[in-house]
Amino acid sequence: MGEIKSLNDNEAIQACLTGNSDAFAEIIHRYESKIAGTVVGMLGRCPEAEDVGQETFIRFYNNLNNFRGEASVGTYLTRIAINLSLNELKRRQRKSSRDTSIDDPEVSESLYENRNRIEIEETRDVIYWAISQLEPKLQSALVLRMMDECSTEETAEILQIPIGTVLSRFSRAKKQLLKILKPYQENL
Repeated sequence: MGEIKSLNDNEAIQACLTGNSDAFAEIIHRYESKIAGTVVGMLGRCPEAEDVGQETFIRFYNNLNNFRGEASVGTYLTRIAINLSLNELKRRQRKSSRDTSIDDPEVSESLYENRNRIEIEETRDVIYWAISQLEPKLQSALVLRMMDECSTEETAEILQIPIGTVLSRFSRAKKQLLKILKPYQENL
């Protein structure tokens, strides 16, 4: 397994194509945190986020033969994750308005437990909720730039849009996010 870790992404993909499952496990290990962050940024903390994260790697694996290496593996995986997240958001919108409300804040701890941790979780949940209120195009630009810390160029490549469009969407997303969060400003 040590020799697998020393492979670059393209070499690991070639190893996957020859049937080396350890090579694909290494790709997952390299990118699972980044993909999880992207998906949670898009969907919030919910059971569907884990499903979308897993589906991202399944789709990538099933289409390894089509990977041409024009974009980096990280960019390619992030694009799959964004597309699957957008599909999940569309599914939620079709299902019903009750599914777009804030998820349970997971604050089932007793009142005597660490108050700071609970406040941080509540703040995080409000921010995820606010991000979920953005139009999906704005949401994806915001998540990639702020949460995944992608450059403007990387974001443009992942979303397959011009750099100017990324800048515009990111600016609009920040303005709308601030507007959504204004009523919560004292508590954040």
